[in-house]
Amino acid sequence: MADFTAKDVQALRRATGAGMMDAKRALEATDGDMEAAKRWLREQGLAGAANRSDREASQGAVALAAEGGAAAIVELRCETDFVAKNDDFVSLVDELAALVAAKGEQSVAEQAEAIDSLRITLKENIAVGQVVRFALEPGTELGTYLHTQAGRGVNAVLVELRGGTAELAHDVAVHIAFARPTYLRRQDVPADEVAAERATVEAIARNEGKPEAAMAKVVEGRMNGWYRERVLVEQPYARDEKRSVGDLLGGAEIVRFTQVVVGG
Repeated sequence: MADFTAKDVQALRRATGAGMMDAKRALEATDGDMEAAKRWLREQGLAGAANRSDREASQGAVALAAEGGAAAIVELRCETDFVAKNDDFVSLVDELAALVAAKGEQSVAEQAEAIDSLRITLKENIAVGQVVRFALEPGTELGTYLHTQAGRGVNAVLVELRGGTAELAHDVAVHIAFARPTYLRRQDVPADEVAAERATVEAIARNEGKPEAAMAKVVEGRMNGWYRERVLVEQPYARDEKRSVGDLLGGAEIVRFTQVVVGG
């Protein structure tokens, strides 16, 4: 019979989050070797996690970090809001963001074991979602914004700005968080998407009985409204809708932006 005590079982449970009977079985299977028992539980837990991998991981948290001349956003997904607010879950996504900012997007692989362990402990399908990193160009400013809810990030934005201040970059990031643009400029919108919308708008106008002589103007007006919903520099600025984000920028230029929203 394996040589271990009730205290060993309790210690293994604390270290792994396993149930009492599972911890006891692990110690029995490994002749009381604590480290081997942890590995045994992890292996068994991973098998269970594999069975959970088909569950939709639509909840989670996002974290944002800046390191030197780089910044990163990492999304960690899970199944339930309850797990998304767990302290260990939030701490891990924070660690992942800091790691990516410092070392690059591929560095999330360094935390694969920590993610696997969290799957076991929290008994949910947990996986890395979106991972984004900006290495800033010389002479540009970084704008960031992280919207938090119930103790964890749910909406993160990075903006790289040329010819403007850090304060302006931050203001643009806050706007993006709430306006959720899809594209930076009108020319960034795919041509097939524009063509499909134009055809739809024209069909709607004809069904409404708009006169043919006014058709081009009606369609163009509605297309401009469609662009304003999607294109960042054309959107009404969130804090002053009388002017656009392009007006806010003045002579500054947005190099790029990204937004990661939980479940998005």
